[in-house]
Amino acid sequence: MELSVRIERWPLAGAFTISRGSKTEAVVVVAELSDGTHRGRGESVPYTRYGETPDGIVAAIEAMRRALQGGLDRAGLQRAMTPGAARNALDCAYWDVNAKRANRRAHDLAGIGRPGPLTTAFTISLGTPAEMAAAAEQAAWRPLLKVKLGGGDEDGKRIAAVRRAAPQAQIIVDANEGWEADDLQQNLAACADAGVTLIEQPLREGRDEALAGLKSPIPICADESVHDRACLDALADKYDAVNIKLDKAGGLTEALALAAEAERRGFAIMVGCMVATSLAMAPAMLLAQRARVVDLDGPLLLAKDRADGLRYEGSLVYPPEPALWG
Repeated sequence: MELSVRIERWPLAGAFTISRGSKTEAVVVVAELSDGTHRGRGESVPYTRYGETPDGIVAAIEAMRRALQGGLDRAGLQRAMTPGAARNALDCAYWDVNAKRANRRAHDLAGIGRPGPLTTAFTISLGTPAEMAAAAEQAAWRPLLKVKLGGGDEDGKRIAAVRRAAPQAQIIVDANEGWEADDLQQNLAACADAGVTLIEQPLREGRDEALAGLKSPIPICADESVHDRACLDALADKYDAVNIKLDKAGGLTEALALAAEAERRGFAIMVGCMVATSLAMAPAMLLAQRARVVDLDGPLLLAKDRADGLRYEGSLVYPPEPALWG
């Protein structure tokens, strides 16, 4: 396989803010693999939370060039690289090029039935209660909203304001590790009052002991605390669900295996994304077919998506066409 890799920047339609900061563009890394006839692509987003940078991801992918030229396959890739954004880009490029070489769809290669359209969450960025209420009012027609929270005394007001603005929508919240153990019960109560149906990662990874044995009125989902199958042991008795993202798992290959093992252990499955183009969402659509909650709204937050992107009809997202991926 011959390799090419590049950094791309995609402006957002507006600022995207979570507890760790704000951004106005999506910076992605695209890897392409070619056998001279067929070409496959994969897109990943470096996780600043885990010390990843665009240049670092490019360097990690470039370091695999000789192995790729020497015949490294997708199975070997899992052993050659650790989970993360770099392996995700290459793994998804492998799925794409292998599907094209076999003249089959990626879901067939994965042993998955033909994927169908799914309802995705739509994200309300962190802001003041008034700002978030205004954003929720504009999106109130959507069936599922994902609300970013950030800790402090305002979170109860934020979620209450969003609920008033979107009385019919199902709401999940994502604290992005922004809460503290001391305010956990207060925030859980506020979320229960607002009819929230799922809470993502309330406490910081590695400092979530307060969740052990907690009788929460709302299911709690691990996000930053789960990457691959090796993380599952530490989640027992703390979390009810896991948010699987291809960038954390290191690609579709591990993500599928993680979902199967998580389900075997009794965790519900959520499939999430970083802010990126449809090329990053496309392989996640295969995984999302088995998920209880789907959060693949990244392209909806962009000023413009790439050509041949996923088709979105409101909050309904359709599987990729071969021109995009798989």
